[in-house]
Amino acid sequence: MTQTNYITQNKDRFISELFDLLRIPSISADNAFKADVLKTADLVAQFLQDAGADGVEICPTKGLPIVYGEKKINPDLPTVLVYGHYDVQPPDPVDLWTTPPFQPEIRTTEIHPEGAIFARGACDDKGQMFMHLKAFELMMKTDTLPCNVKFMIEGEEEVGSVNLDQFLKDNKEKLSADVVLVSDTGIIANDIPSITVGLRGLSYCEVQVTGPNRDLHSGLYGGGVPNPINILCEMIASLKDEDQRITVKGFYDNVIELSKEERQAMAEAPFDQEAFKKSIDINDVEGERGYNVPERMSIRPTLDVNGIWGGYTGEGAKTVIPSVANAKISMRLVPGQSPEEITQLFQAHFESIAPKSVKVKVNPLHGGQPAVTPIDHPAYKAASAAMEETFGKKPVPFRGGGSIPIVAAFEQILGLKTVLMGFGLDSDAIHSPNEHYGVFNYLKGIETIPLFYKHYTDLMSK
Repeated sequence: MTQTNYITQNKDRFISELFDLLRIPSISADNAFKADVLKTADLVAQFLQDAGADGVEICPTKGLPIVYGEKKINPDLPTVLVYGHYDVQPPDPVDLWTTPPFQPEIRTTEIHPEGAIFARGACDDKGQMFMHLKAFELMMKTDTLPCNVKFMIEGEEEVGSVNLDQFLKDNKEKLSADVVLVSDTGIIANDIPSITVGLRGLSYCEVQVTGPNRDLHSGLYGGGVPNPINILCEMIASLKDEDQRITVKGFYDNVIELSKEERQAMAEAPFDQEAFKKSIDINDVEGERGYNVPERMSIRPTLDVNGIWGGYTGEGAKTVIPSVANAKISMRLVPGQSPEEITQLFQAHFESIAPKSVKVKVNPLHGGQPAVTPIDHPAYKAASAAMEETFGKKPVPFRGGGSIPIVAAFEQILGLKTVLMGFGLDSDAIHSPNEHYGVFNYLKGIETIPLFYKHYTDLMSK
């Protein structure tokens, strides 16, 4: 049986089995869902075993477990290490979902006329991770697996992969490979395939501003004491200047600037600014002066407030001057920037701009290094050839704006480059209500991944 026939005959089952995964609320950020996360790990392990993997095990960490499996067919052939994650983001705010986040449903959309799977984790990353398991099953059942493969599927990606570095260090021999293959990124459009060749790093902090020792009556004390919310907002507002450049001293010192030629090559990727604004319902774009929107979202560092809270936010009135105000702040980093250094610079700067009337605390949460994969790497060439074969056109190399800290760890700890061959779309609403993943994209991934193995094995054998 050919690979294409196998997909055609089994596509309904492929979707049904993905639904089984999506129904489990494997929310790693909330310990109340720990049993569901562990249940998901068990199911992933079972799917791996059923597909034909050997040595399938659920490896404990200090946090949530990692699912491992492998298939070694010949030590003289290359080995691909597949990485993915089975944990998902919290679904909040739940009331903005059209259908319940853990009751998957296929609905047609303007972008996905063939249907899209709506559920938390549909694209990030259960749907994309599961493509690899089904592609592996396809190769095993059609006797077309051309090289060795190892799987490492973790359960803590959405909380910073805090235990993964240690797992890599403790299991270097088990995880030895020639390249890492990841599908946790996307393509420009279903008719414009692309491969992510760069990711931004991350520095993520929580800040706290404390004023009086308790909430105070705003009538009795207003005007005479510091208001932590007001002060926090003023401090945050000062973190960017009128050109939308970040004012933290030393922030840009080590940024590697792209050449004019590199920026021109990036500009070849189509971008419709009006369609972009319409897609997220905004009236205008903004960002660092001197750079266009795609550049601002990929090759430039950023600073954003991800959440802010303090005082009374319940129904009705409660006129208080709060004792404490808090915010979560993320900084996306580009090659040349170190998350440890940027965190230190941010902490020193934020503490320095606080007035004497308040106390400030900066708590670093997690971070990750930026990463770049050169387009002359054999794995990139293999991914490009595979996508060109299934999409009918050569994919565009693309720098993504997100962060996958483990990509840098693979290079630093295992000495491996990573090829980021994702199939999601920017419109798939990952981390947001109504997350979805196109049926076309899911099946196209299952079709394309085996071709990556074929082309990579051929290139490495020359």
